[in-house]
Amino acid sequence: MDQKEQKQPPNSCCGATGRREAVQPVEMSFGSFRREKQTIETPEPALAVPRDMILLPGGVFKMGTDDREGFASDGEGPVREVELSPFYIDPCAVTNAEFARFVRETGYVTESERFGWSYVFHLFVSEETAKTVTRSVQRTPWWWVVEGASWDHPEGPDSDIRDRMNHPVVQVTYNDAAAYCDWAGKRLPTEAEWEYAARGGLEQKRYPWGDELKPNGEHRCNIWQGKFPTVNHRSDGYAGTAPVDAYEPNGYGLYNIVGNVWEFCSDWFSPTYPLTAPRVNPKGPPEGQSKSMRGGSYLCHRSYCNRYRVAARSANTPDSASGNMGFRCVRDA
Repeated sequence: MDQKEQKQPPNSCCGATGRREAVQPVEMSFGSFRREKQTIETPEPALAVPRDMILLPGGVFKMGTDDREGFASDGEGPVREVELSPFYIDPCAVTNAEFARFVRETGYVTESERFGWSYVFHLFVSEETAKTVTRSVQRTPWWWVVEGASWDHPEGPDSDIRDRMNHPVVQVTYNDAAAYCDWAGKRLPTEAEWEYAARGGLEQKRYPWGDELKPNGEHRCNIWQGKFPTVNHRSDGYAGTAPVDAYEPNGYGLYNIVGNVWEFCSDWFSPTYPLTAPRVNPKGPPEGQSKSMRGGSYLCHRSYCNRYRVAARSANTPDSASGNMGFRCVRDA
C-alpha cells in the first residue's frame, strides 16, 4: 500500500470495507490465486471463564509513533503526550459465549443477520457454500459475500461456533458492539484508552511486549504466517481466530490486544485529527463516516497489513462486519 496515495480512511487492511463496498463476480477476483482450503481447528474448552475487569490508573503516556514501519498517512503520528483518567478494561475480547448470553437475554438480532449476509475469508468457505457464492470485494477479493454468515455461523450457514465459545465473537458491527456494551453497562474504548492499555506500561515500543515480533523465536500473537492471501503455514498455531486468552498477556494483563481480531473503538476515524486533538481524554472528531479499529487480526502480514503494531490504526463503517472483527469493553472508574 502506497502511503502517499492513501487519501481516504484506510481499508480495514486485511478486511472488507463496509456493506457499501463495491463487489464483483467472484470468478473474476482471484486470477492466478492458488486457493488452498484450510480448516479452523478448535479443540479448546467450550465455555469461557468470566474474567474481572482490570483497573488502569491513567495518567500521561506517549501516544502515536514516528516509526519507519508505520503508516504516516493513517495518522499514526506525531508522537504526543496524552493524559487519561483511570478506567476499567476487559482483559480479553468479548467471546462467543458472552455474546450468546447477550442475544439469549435480549433477543438482539445483529446487523449481519438483518442484512442476510456478511464477508468471509475465502479459505474458510466450505466447498458446498462456495458453490453459492457469486460476489467478492473488488479491492480485497479474498473477502467473499456469503449468504447466511453471522456471528453464530461465521463462515456461512454450514458453520457454527460450538467449539469456539472461548474465541472472540466476529461478524459483528460497531453498532452491534455498542448494543452489547449498553446491555453490559460498559462502553467501547477511545483510541487513546485502547493504545494506553495495549502498551502495557511500556513506552514507545512497537508491540505490547517490546520491539521484537518474536522474542527468542516465540509467537506472541495470532497473525498470518505464509504468503498472503493464499497460503497460511499456521506456525503460530491458528489459521483463524484463537481463544481470547491465547499467548502471554501484556504488562497490564491484557490478552491478544494485537492480532487475532480487529477491535472497534468509539472514535470516528480521521487521519488528521490527532494533530489538533485535545491532549486530555481525547475522544476523536465529533463526526465521521468510519469508526476507528485497532490491533490488527489473524490475517495481518508484514507484506500487506503491518498493522498489528500498538500505534497502528484502521477504520471501517459502523455497519461493517467480517470474520476478523470483534471488540473488547471498558467502563469508567
